[in-house]
Amino acid sequence: MPRPANPLVRENLLTAGLSLFHAQGFNAVGIKEITDTAGVPKGSFYSYYSSKNVFAAAVLGRYWTGIVQDHGTILSEGSLSPVQRIIHFFEALTQDHAEQGFALGCLIGNLALELSHENEEAREELSSIMTRWSALVAACLRAARNEEAVVATPAADELASMLIEAWEGAAMRGRVDRSRAPYDRFLTVSLPRLIGAA
Repeated sequence: MPRPANPLVRENLLTAGLSLFHAQGFNAVGIKEITDTAGVPKGSFYSYYSSKNVFAAAVLGRYWTGIVQDHGTILSEGSLSPVQRIIHFFEALTQDHAEQGFALGCLIGNLALELSHENEEAREELSSIMTRWSALVAACLRAARNEEAVVATPAADELASMLIEAWEGAAMRGRVDRSRAPYDRFLTVSLPRLIGAA
């Protein structure tokens, strides 16, 4: 009879994978490096994940869960206007990147660029994350439109996607330059113009 899964081992693997993929990328990291960093035997990996591709999807899910846990409540904060919620949310993400010296970028964007078309598990998770992220931002945009605080076009879902795409571009450039400047351009130029709050 197989031993039951150990939640601590799974947690250690995910933590190790997130750290390694974020710092080095998916292709540069092997299973042994993940298990060594997690402090578990290499063979244990396959008791939890059938492949590195499946594991990448789980790591992306963990990364997104962390963003929601840390900053998701900003987007529903009743003491702020909907526009302020959106601005504060992206400012909080910027602060996360600042704490890493703008050297790591966003794991979502990083892996979206790196993973091959053959990694269907991670691609599906990335698509799901983008959909959920857009939905959170779009809800704020709809609330802002109800208050006539932002322009009426384009549609909230489309505008939310545009904001996230602009954010990911800033994160990519910030990682290349190891600079805050692209984030500041997003926050002070792109974001206000896109939501019509400039």
